[in-house]
Amino acid sequence: MSMTTPICDFARRYAESDVLRLHMPGHKGAGFLGVEQWDITEIDGADSLYEAAGIIRESEDNASALFGAPTFYSTEGSSQCIRAMLYLVALHAKKQGKRPRIMAGRNAHKTFLSAVALLDVEVKWLLPKEGESYLSCKVSAEDVEAQLSAMSEKPAAVYLTSPDYLGNVADVAAIAAVCHRYGVLLVVDNAHGAYLKFLQPSRHPMDLGADMCCDSAHKTFPVLTGGAYLHVAEEFAPQCKNALQLFGSTSPSYLIMESLDAANQYLADGYGEKLAAFAEKVRALKERLTAQGYTLQGDEPMKVTIAAKGYGYTGEALTAVLLRENIVCEFADRDFVVLMLTPELGEDGLQRLEEVLCAIPQKVAIEDLPPAFHACTPVMSVREAMLSPSEMVTVEESVGRVLAAASVGCPPAVPIVVCGERIDSEAAACFAYYGIKTCAVVAQ
Repeated sequence: MSMTTPICDFARRYAESDVLRLHMPGHKGAGFLGVEQWDITEIDGADSLYEAAGIIRESEDNASALFGAPTFYSTEGSSQCIRAMLYLVALHAKKQGKRPRIMAGRNAHKTFLSAVALLDVEVKWLLPKEGESYLSCKVSAEDVEAQLSAMSEKPAAVYLTSPDYLGNVADVAAIAAVCHRYGVLLVVDNAHGAYLKFLQPSRHPMDLGADMCCDSAHKTFPVLTGGAYLHVAEEFAPQCKNALQLFGSTSPSYLIMESLDAANQYLADGYGEKLAAFAEKVRALKERLTAQGYTLQGDEPMKVTIAAKGYGYTGEALTAVLLRENIVCEFADRDFVVLMLTPELGEDGLQRLEEVLCAIPQKVAIEDLPPAFHACTPVMSVREAMLSPSEMVTVEESVGRVLAAASVGCPPAVPIVVCGERIDSEAAACFAYYGIKTCAVVAQ
């Protein structure tokens, strides 16, 4: 498929011209990084992201053709897209004369909580099953069916995180079928799965029945950090730019937009074949690691998640060994090591990873388990808690207090306790297990 790169072409022509830059940015096309000549603003001909009618519109149309759905750029990651999606859900609910209510998997990114607070959305949580990590919430179509059939007032949408941080992929097609049977939208945080579109067959949420989803292009494509997509069904396309600009900077990065623009050509030029060949190599690597004694989790093709304790190490200890060999993982906690792979690593990269992992001696399995998921009691809404005056206290002092802000780093950015819930001793023990020493609570 031939694909134009209008944003890159414009920036290149501008960089090569003898122009006097009497506009922002202040570096005037020269600076310390070597990319400043490409870094422009909304000058004549450069279009404007939230009023796109020229080169940005053409580039987004290219992305839409690749993904088979109306696609819009974000230069502020999937976080901007998540807020925009919840805004679109709230608009949808209002058109139906309903209060915005969403049923969501509990492993939602903390950005979901900030969007809930800003938009005053009510949340019904789908909770992890016994034995699941707080990073996972394996929602099935049967789970959604059971919840929706029991609700007298149906939510406007069901919200999934798939793939989740540990590489578990939900059965989006089956869940979408259930949602639509009840007249409910399906919204998917697909931040880790942009590449799923290019598998054969596609495993992308929009191809499986989702009404809208976000992809972090920068997580799995050769795109600069912050580049993301918002994909929607046709009926939501007219409101998307307004939804995005509500939560985005009025100075979106042209470098990131150029990166997204260039990715269109890359994806159109044989990426599917490259991905298929690399995915087969990753599948074979996972088999060999399992034979070596490693316990792997999740079924996402481009993610290797090691349940480290089964090999006799904590996740941090295993990561320390990798780091000594100049291999940097995506994430590690006491239980898991998450490795994100893309075709850009090449076969040499996979071989280097395998050699290091297979050289690590297996030890006796560590038997202690992470804290079981524990749901605290909500005493106020997410919005009320997040917008209340707060104070920082130690985890020990937090017992009995109401959480005001999500106490978790990024990655993984999955809250252990939700804002508005009362922290109990079990939650405090969970905080301590994951190394959280302080948290923000509603001021008394």
